[in-house]
Amino acid sequence: MARIAYILLCHKDPESIILQAQRLTATGDYIAIHFDASAKPEHYTLIRDALDDNPNVTFARKRIKCGWGEWSLVQATINALEVAVETFPRATHFYMLSGDCMAIKSSEYVHDFLDENDADFIESFDYFDSDWIKTGWKEERLIYRHWFNERTQKRRFYWMFHLQKKLGLTRKIPDDIQVMIGSQWWCLRRQTIEWILDFIARRKDVMRFFRTTWIPDETFFQTLVPHLIPESEIRRRTLTFLMFTDYGMPLTFYNDHYDLLLNQDFLFARKISPEALELKERLGQLYAAKGVKFEISGEGPNLFKFLTGRGRIGRRFASRFWESESTLGRNRELLIIVCKKWHVAKRLLWRIHEETGIPAIEYLFNEDGTSLPDLGGIQSTLEKRTRHRRALTRMLFDFYTTDRLLICMDSSSIDLLHDFFGDRSKTRLLEIQCDFTDDYLIGHATRIGLAGERTPQDTIERLLPTIRQDIVLESDHIRDANFENHARLRQSDDIDDRAAALMDFLSVGEDRARRIADLPHLFDD
Repeated sequence: MARIAYILLCHKDPESIILQAQRLTATGDYIAIHFDASAKPEHYTLIRDALDDNPNVTFARKRIKCGWGEWSLVQATINALEVAVETFPRATHFYMLSGDCMAIKSSEYVHDFLDENDADFIESFDYFDSDWIKTGWKEERLIYRHWFNERTQKRRFYWMFHLQKKLGLTRKIPDDIQVMIGSQWWCLRRQTIEWILDFIARRKDVMRFFRTTWIPDETFFQTLVPHLIPESEIRRRTLTFLMFTDYGMPLTFYNDHYDLLLNQDFLFARKISPEALELKERLGQLYAAKGVKFEISGEGPNLFKFLTGRGRIGRRFASRFWESESTLGRNRELLIIVCKKWHVAKRLLWRIHEETGIPAIEYLFNEDGTSLPDLGGIQSTLEKRTRHRRALTRMLFDFYTTDRLLICMDSSSIDLLHDFFGDRSKTRLLEIQCDFTDDYLIGHATRIGLAGERTPQDTIERLLPTIRQDIVLESDHIRDANFENHARLRQSDDIDDRAAALMDFLSVGEDRARRIADLPHLFDD
């Protein structure tokens, strides 16, 4: 059976550290603590007095002062690992934690999970080819030496960097090392840890390299594990649930996140707010509980992105630089069907195509699998299509040798609509307004990752009004834009009203518009 030695790096809140250690060791596991040497001495004394009598708790023999982005964070981890390996010979796994982490599953579930998955869990992606680093330095972290802390010694940090850059004092990455990157929160098997400690003792050249890299806690263990362990025994993910805001700050969890946390496919979560006393108490009781069944839905990241995104709705009026001289052409007409229910828009799109012969393309800016001709690669990904939207559309006009083109868009694509209506060409819009049942909205939430088959009913019930209001808000944004040539077709309309909307949208006669409008099962789900 798995026996876990938790490696805890902490620097504050001694009362919480004591409770955390007592909870984690109460079910038979171990914990090795490194308490930052720069923290208050009385806090460390308080922790030692409370835990020294616990045989399942040990402390790093050498405490060091830790700083963000420094090697000190890795060295503190190594110091705690060394004493844990020696003190707890029965430990089968070593799990990296911070003082802000808490278990979001029972101890029983955690141990069963590790028993069933004989692997190392660590994020480990190619440093140069992955997009793990979104902005800022990349190569500079490695090829220059960083001796000073960027936050506390900013002037020295950047002076030394610019001096090395000016003098060309770069260095090589060790030849047999492929640098990897990922989260510092990992769970590794005992044999892996022992091999890492042996590697540290043997490879002084690698240690010298990493000691002066910047933010090595994101690269050191992430590089060594795949260097030492077969690929088949590595799961490149963390077992700790953490999310980041748009500003790169870890998301903090509070009392009302209890149900959300339990539903995620992770064993621990970071960061729990120090003020979330109720959440801490409930999670602490959960860890010791027996026979608890967990319904894993895993919608957390998508739900967070959705809810925060609703507060960042804006409009972009200026054209992007690659569009400044790009126009579809004065004599061309772009016909856009906008609808939240994609299957409804697609049915109408192909009916119009059959009746009028206008070239028709489905959700080319929303759906990755939309069928498109080969246009030299610009059509290959959604990102490319959206970035070069006018160039792509102009090429489609040329490909079909037409002056009229019919496409579909999702009602959330307000920026795209503004762009096309700002073009010299003529743009017409048909907005299809559908009715939405609760069952449809639940299916929609599942398709876009806001909910899963096992998402609790009370979570879904709280989510439905938000999704429904979001759809209404999208329609309001389209209405508020006051686009010219904007027609609406409602599910509640009779055939006369539908035909009138299609006559306006397509500039066709009444007979043809009525044949298109008389489409059976247009709104069926």
